[in-house]
Amino acid sequence: MARVKNGAVTKARHKKVLKQAKGYFGSKHRLYKSAKEQLMHSGQYAFRDRKQKKRNFRKLWITRINAACRQNGISYSRFIEGLNKAGVEVNRKMLSEIAINDPKMFSEFVKIARDGKEGKVKPQQEVIEREVTISAGKSDNKEEKKTTTKKAATKKEVKEEKATVDYSKMTVAELKKAAKEANVEGYSTMKKAELVEALTK
Repeated sequence: MARVKNGAVTKARHKKVLKQAKGYFGSKHRLYKSAKEQLMHSGQYAFRDRKQKKRNFRKLWITRINAACRQNGISYSRFIEGLNKAGVEVNRKMLSEIAINDPKMFSEFVKIARDGKEGKVKPQQEVIEREVTISAGKSDNKEEKKTTTKKAATKKEVKEEKATVDYSKMTVAELKKAAKEANVEGYSTMKKAELVEALTK
């Protein structure tokens, strides 16, 4: 019986690990044992730091917003409280970008926050979109800066108007659902024409 050797499999496994460890310092990219150990640690650090990255960015955004708030004579906590009371839904990432790239618009947000804190602005219903130009990423050439357009949403109070519904275009299932909500008696046995007539009354 032939002798079975696993040299090829071992060699392949070693090559795979050393390829992943390419660029590591000293023996960590040359010796299999050191490389394997370092890769295990690297994986653990990467897993941990994927979670920490989110926290670090949130801290950065809050620091930027706070600095802009202080320039407008309000604290960060009062600013966020005012926006929440005014019903403005803009996340911290967007607020920090607005603070850097559009100080005038940020001042408007501060004004809204102050009014919201005093109860002058109630939570609003219609969303108004506004474009903000943001510089994305650092490049070696100062002239070559990519700009992306993001929309900051602020809410504006609007009177709700009852729209006229065209029941003739609705399906029987939709009509029955509408009839159920309108408390129409005997809607389950009605035909489409009867349902439309009952709902338009």
